[in-house]
Amino acid sequence: MFVTTSTRTDRQMIEKTKKTAETLAVPYVPRKKKSVNQLQNELNSNCLVVCKNRLELFEKGSPSPFFFHPNSAMFRIKRLLKGEHDPFADAAMLSKGMTVLDCTLGLGSDSIVASFLVGENGKVTGVEGQKYLAYIVQNGLRNWDSGIPVMNAAMERVSVIHSNSLDYLKSLPGNSVDCVYFDPMFEESILESYGIKALVQFAIHDDLNEELIVEALRVAKLRVVLKDHYQSNRFEKFGFQAIRRKSSKFHFGFINK
Repeated sequence: MFVTTSTRTDRQMIEKTKKTAETLAVPYVPRKKKSVNQLQNELNSNCLVVCKNRLELFEKGSPSPFFFHPNSAMFRIKRLLKGEHDPFADAAMLSKGMTVLDCTLGLGSDSIVASFLVGENGKVTGVEGQKYLAYIVQNGLRNWDSGIPVMNAAMERVSVIHSNSLDYLKSLPGNSVDCVYFDPMFEESILESYGIKALVQFAIHDDLNEELIVEALRVAKLRVVLKDHYQSNRFEKFGFQAIRRKSSKFHFGFINK
């Protein structure tokens, strides 16, 4: 991995890029009017580009970068503001003041919705094992302007932790979080969202296992929630009560404490 600037840059952007490289402990490489593809071929490396309004993560050989976008959270929060239901919120039974641990942060869509629902007195923590994704999503949550003040506030309240989810769960006391949430990469891929397509290039594809579920149940005070493909066997395998939705390709399941 290396970090470089966008093509149109100035001294301030160069300093910002250098600080980003320092934070991530990777080399800063001057752009020198070269394309991202040229630099990647020269250095045989993935690349993080610091642009004016966002960070872009390029896998070597891929023309399309990963960048932060709140994805489904935008229209879901608009629906919630109208008094409509959200399947994740219903499965997690979220309310003001609750604490939520999202063990599979990804783009952070569910964490944003959770933060909106638990409000200023609640707390949402998202765990991401891939450090570059964690950095980009953390930056995006602080800087993306949705045009919806309550959503912006919800994004800013999400805490991002770069860690393996099992290790982080093991570090927590028992019954310390109201709801623990998992949204693993589906066994049957649903790649209709461009954001998800770009995310898959870099995401860690660790599967759920018995130890992870046991730790989640130890940490959870109220319930553990799982989102998965409708054909997945994880619901039955780990004892989740599935909430089946006829028109959806994914379902939610839960285990009450």
